[in-house]
Amino acid sequence: MSHLATQDFHALRIAVLTVSDSRSLDTDDSGRSLAEALQAAGHVLAERALVTDDIHQIRARVCAWIADARTQVVLVTGGTGFTARDNTPQAVLPLLDRRVDGFGELFRELSRAEIGTSALQSRALAGISNGTLVCCLPGSPGACRTAWREILLGQLDSRTRPCNFVAHLKVSRQGCGEGCACGSRA
Repeated sequence: MSHLATQDFHALRIAVLTVSDSRSLDTDDSGRSLAEALQAAGHVLAERALVTDDIHQIRARVCAWIADARTQVVLVTGGTGFTARDNTPQAVLPLLDRRVDGFGELFRELSRAEIGTSALQSRALAGISNGTLVCCLPGSPGACRTAWREILLGQLDSRTRPCNFVAHLKVSRQGCGEGCACGSRA
């Protein structure tokens, strides 16, 4: 599987979606922490948006990014709990071509060390659709930092061995951005 890693870093175009009935982009610490983390790692923030916790709004925004030839990863924060207004998994699951079952399992395992058995109430999930990795995370900034630091940072780095997700993603038609080996710019 080492063929799925490269020696060169490939900057990815990553979109961040916050699902919330109570936040705005100005008060969205979770989306902001993801945007800052991905940019600090050398990736390109393709777009950042916020929608209410409505299946159709979530699905419409995620579908648009999946269909966009330039967007390679979609990070969704919020709406993964068990309340009646937590609709992210129901909105996203039908869009996925392949689930990454280990993502949710690993996230809950890592979260258990931080929040104990409350971790089992997370419905974090991930999958690939049209060459786009879609990851759904809880809405807390701490959960987003854990997912980025412990899972996404390495799996979105083309140099991670023995394998990473970069090889499974579509090639951005507009270039990956600064630092990408393809030579084009976003």
